[in-house]
Amino acid sequence: MPPLIYADNAATTNVRPEVLEEMLPYFGPEYGNPSSLYSIGRKASLAIADARERIARTLGAKPNEIYFTSCGSESDNWAIKGAAHANASKGKHIITTVYEHHAVLHTMDSLKKEGFEITYLKVDSEGLISPEEFEAAIRPDTILAAVMYANNEIGTILPIKEFAAIAKAHKVLFFTDAVQAVGNIPVNVSELGVDMLSLSGHKIHAPKGIGALYVRTGVRLGTLIDGGGQERGRRGGTENVAYIRGLAKALELAVAELDDMPRVAALRDRLAREIVKIPYSRINGSMTHRLPGNLNVSFEFIEGESLILLLDMAGICASTGSACSTASLEPSHVLLSIGLPAEKAHGSLRLTLSHGNTEQDVDTILEKLPPIVQRLRDMSPLYEEIAHKKS
Repeated sequence: MPPLIYADNAATTNVRPEVLEEMLPYFGPEYGNPSSLYSIGRKASLAIADARERIARTLGAKPNEIYFTSCGSESDNWAIKGAAHANASKGKHIITTVYEHHAVLHTMDSLKKEGFEITYLKVDSEGLISPEEFEAAIRPDTILAAVMYANNEIGTILPIKEFAAIAKAHKVLFFTDAVQAVGNIPVNVSELGVDMLSLSGHKIHAPKGIGALYVRTGVRLGTLIDGGGQERGRRGGTENVAYIRGLAKALELAVAELDDMPRVAALRDRLAREIVKIPYSRINGSMTHRLPGNLNVSFEFIEGESLILLLDMAGICASTGSACSTASLEPSHVLLSIGLPAEKAHGSLRLTLSHGNTEQDVDTILEKLPPIVQRLRDMSPLYEEIAHKKS
């Protein structure tokens, strides 16, 4: 077997040794229930309080503005449904975008069934939306806007600070899904001016099964889970102490290592320059406003699923888009939203690099990818027809 090259960090990341070390005591001697009054319970409660303070400090928030969840999808659901229900007396209009993560889009579908009206902002060919387009969608009955910070498939970064300022001027709550942004670019909630923000641990080298939601002080938000009063009465259920500690450590490490992101971006740019030399290929998304490690490419005359399987056989882990929807045979809604026809969207490849990737990884990808693309095209009747016309 060839050595593994992991280039799908937007899907998930490995748990870093430092994160695991931080977690291990809470699987063993520090096993107390944080709600218990005796000493090992109090120690667990203090461990959560410390983690909450560290996460808040890293994000520019207050500790009582951080709520722990199981993942980014849960945080998205809670922020949107909780804010919609708590503020429905003021209006039932919500703004979002056409290329949000399905955790947001499906939540909007659920709210539509309850009588809420949703405006879906369109994006341009690079996945961008202007502040003017955002402001034009606001109505007197708008209560909430939910716009992702950075797209999970094409890596486009939106001007969230400007959007949040516009929303505030119109007295509209503003939520951003920052699952892909956190750990890849600087994220400070005070500087951004957002009312709510979601993040997920397994995107930043913490385990799967832990996330967080920032909720600005004063924001009205409905309760997610009724129970024993955990998370200040808004999300019942015994806290996952080990994973909370892991999230705090992972976030600290990710922010401390943001200085490495220019190197990661240089690796991405090298990949982009060389891959587009393959005929009938194109980069999807903005190369100017883009996450450092994200590269999304479409190849005509091939199927993305076949490409991923052959890359896997060559020891390269990549994806055709969001890891949450790769089982679907439908073309990516993100790629369709930026104007790609379905047949081109089907031939997409997403490579997402992180700190662990090297120049040698890029060398190998550039060595293995072109012949795999050609092999698949050689089996395509459409490509054979094009090649015959050119000859």
